[in-house]
Amino acid sequence: MSFPCIEISLPPWLDDYFSWSRGPYLKVEDRMALVIELSRLNIDNATGGPFAAGIFDVQSGKLLAPGVNMVVTGNLSVLHAEIVAMMIAQRIIGHYDLGSSSMGGSYELVATTEPCAMCLGAIPWSGIRYLVCGARDEDARSVGFDEGVKPPGWVRSMKDRGIRVLRDVLRSEAAGVLKRYHESGGIIYGSMQGRLPERPR
Repeated sequence: MSFPCIEISLPPWLDDYFSWSRGPYLKVEDRMALVIELSRLNIDNATGGPFAAGIFDVQSGKLLAPGVNMVVTGNLSVLHAEIVAMMIAQRIIGHYDLGSSSMGGSYELVATTEPCAMCLGAIPWSGIRYLVCGARDEDARSVGFDEGVKPPGWVRSMKDRGIRVLRDVLRSEAAGVLKRYHESGGIIYGSMQGRLPERPR
């Protein structure tokens, strides 16, 4: 039996965008503004959902890896922006642990929306030590996205694992992209609304 090879490529428009927009992004607001712009462009180019992320070197403010949501276009439910950014960053540095002292960097994940249940679970294993969020979980839920079951004290649990969390950075701008996507008729994927659980057999 032969199984398909899974290849992931960022949308081509990202290369064009970064041919003139290179940073560094020294302020956290600059880094958030960048990923919000990527989320807008992801909608405009019809390459995915209204979410984007970036992994930045904390000291230099340089972008290590961008990520945009490609769930629908890639037909892969795991292609959330944060997951894409983490995978690309790990390939760039050649290591599965972005927090490894041997890699010589300290990396920050900046996401347009707070992580869903899947991304929340992946962040500690990635080695990320800083998480910056724009829109809140309830902003995504308000337009129909299913963010999964998350513990109420997830920010505290991240801190307990050595990951600093900063929330509400340019929240209104990030939430505005979610609303725009919803109002334009964008696909709301992953929603459990209206689904009945199957009865066990």
